[in-house]
Amino acid sequence: MNNQVREYHPFIGPFDPCPPIRTKTYVVPPNQFITFQPMNWPQYSLQEALRIGTLWPALYSPYESRRRGGTPQ
Repeated sequence: MNNQVREYHPFIGPFDPCPPIRTKTYVVPPNQFITFQPMNWPQYSLQEALRIGTLWPALYSPYESRRRGGTPQ
């Protein structure tokens, strides 16, 4: 599993009308843990940066679609 994905187990009440989702997930973006941008960070090439949406590998956060079985796009 991706290290940016966290999971939690919500409270399930005895009178909930819908079937419960026992484990829910959410993504913590990498910029939450980087307090400042150091000098001379490695960078993607221009074409790669435009394709994935960021210039710096440390700030890359792939989107994993549930419809495609969790494969990064």
